[in-house]
Amino acid sequence: MRALVTGGNGFIGRYIVEQLLARGDEVRVVGRGEYPKLRALGVECVRADLAAEAPLGAALTGCDVVFHVAAKAGVWGPWLDYYRNNVSATQHILRQAVRAGVPKFVFTSSPSVVFGAESVEGADESRPYPSRYLAPYPHTKALAEQWVLRQRDILTTAIRPPLVWGPRDTNILPRIVARAKAGRLRQIGDGTNLVDVTYVENAADAHLAAADRLHAGSPLQGRAYFIGQEEPVQLWTFINTLLRLVGVREVPTKPAIPYALAHQAAALIEDGYRLTRQREEPPFTRLLVAQLANARYFDLSAARRDLGYGPRISTAEGLQRTAAAL
Repeated sequence: MRALVTGGNGFIGRYIVEQLLARGDEVRVVGRGEYPKLRALGVECVRADLAAEAPLGAALTGCDVVFHVAAKAGVWGPWLDYYRNNVSATQHILRQAVRAGVPKFVFTSSPSVVFGAESVEGADESRPYPSRYLAPYPHTKALAEQWVLRQRDILTTAIRPPLVWGPRDTNILPRIVARAKAGRLRQIGDGTNLVDVTYVENAADAHLAAADRLHAGSPLQGRAYFIGQEEPVQLWTFINTLLRLVGVREVPTKPAIPYALAHQAAALIEDGYRLTRQREEPPFTRLLVAQLANARYFDLSAARRDLGYGPRISTAEGLQRTAAAL
């Protein structure tokens, strides 16, 4: 198989690239950088800015599948930046893939596309998109996912991996550690909220399984899938485990900030930042508060049935691998 991976030098994308190479597939990567380490692995690297709608015909020619992993993540920032990187860029590369005759398109989505401020417990893929979102990231990812899954000129499917962690993480773990070191990480809520998490190699596994099983007439066509470790974890216990791995003091469980108070405070802080047109991320946002206080776990039976998905690496083993890497 010849695959093109956007965001192939990123966290999830790099593991997808490595797994493809390990089984003998040909890989091209599209991104803004040069990526000499990927070139050393035998990856063909194409430098292009998807948000700027760079032409990609040559990079897509002869490809059997596009893994569109690249995205702008985060909990704060201008709506237009998120829309350009998460919606316009997705539409751009998919349309070019259709013109190049690529038959399959696997989209990296997020469970955040189906929740707002409320808890989500055991939901499956029939859960509707909410009418309001707490931040541009989940909203623009939802717009992109819906558009991708509506397409009929190419086979499409979407993977929704929650809270991905593991070695080489440059987003979740570093942010948690930085906040804990700065004394800016406080428990919100009573600490009993269960969440799904995903070890990064399992997330990559699900993407490859989707590409392999996506074909005309397959149940994957036009569908999104929740994945995860299949065993929700208590979020604050999980966070403190990660902090112990890097030698950072655990977050005190008491006194915790009540969710309603934290949500109201975050809304006021966001309003203040908007009024003063500050671009830096506020210490609290409504999305962050909801993520830290609410339950977020899902029914993974569709992924087991249609993708043959099951976490190859357990949470305990994933934590050991992360500790070894750190």
